[in-house]
Amino acid sequence: MTNPGNGNPKENAGCRAAGYVRDGMIVGLGTGSTVAYTMDHLAQQIKEGLRITGVPTSLQTAMKAREHGIPLLSLDDVTRIDLTIDGADQIDPSLRLIKGRGAAQVRERCVADASERLIIVADSSKLCNQLSGPVPVEVIPFALGHVVRRLEKLGGTVVVREGVKKDGPVVSDNGNIILDYHTGPIENPETMESIINNIPGVVGCGIMAEFSGVMTVIVGEPNDCRILGRP
Repeated sequence: MTNPGNGNPKENAGCRAAGYVRDGMIVGLGTGSTVAYTMDHLAQQIKEGLRITGVPTSLQTAMKAREHGIPLLSLDDVTRIDLTIDGADQIDPSLRLIKGRGAAQVRERCVADASERLIIVADSSKLCNQLSGPVPVEVIPFALGHVVRRLEKLGGTVVVREGVKKDGPVVSDNGNIILDYHTGPIENPETMESIINNIPGVVGCGIMAEFSGVMTVIVGEPNDCRILGRP
């Protein structure tokens, strides 16, 4: 396994996170470029004899895990996940997160909720003094207009996220539409999370303020990593 210090902050964070995985663990596998480095390192450890099972949070992650020879189970198949490694788009000093740039925040929340421990891997650009969005929101197609109007009444602007190399909106792995809610600085993330998630038609938003008690954040830097939260 490559040691931190190779000049790539994301790879350093992903490498350090792989070091938390122990033989026999069920490991939640998040979505994103930094977690991809973790899977690269886990694949090498599997070749050297490590035995783990992964629970992927997206189709993209499942495809990459299979390429690396990481055995997989679905969330239905497990009663507990030992450790989940995932990324984030913003992290505040209280370890509250905004996630969902990869449109996987609903599955990521489900896997995190089933986990004994959550490790977030990121580079220093993801750290902020205050969460400010945009906040990804997954919405069932039937309620799209209703949810947009409800969010606009809260203030801020709502944009239907459009695909790249695809005409039309981004559709999640769950078959739902992704909105980006631009609200500016978020004074109370817990309250905002609850308000958005309680709008009928919303499957889940990207604010995650409830996992700080089980969370470790690994911040990759060019020559090392910083550890925030639970050691």
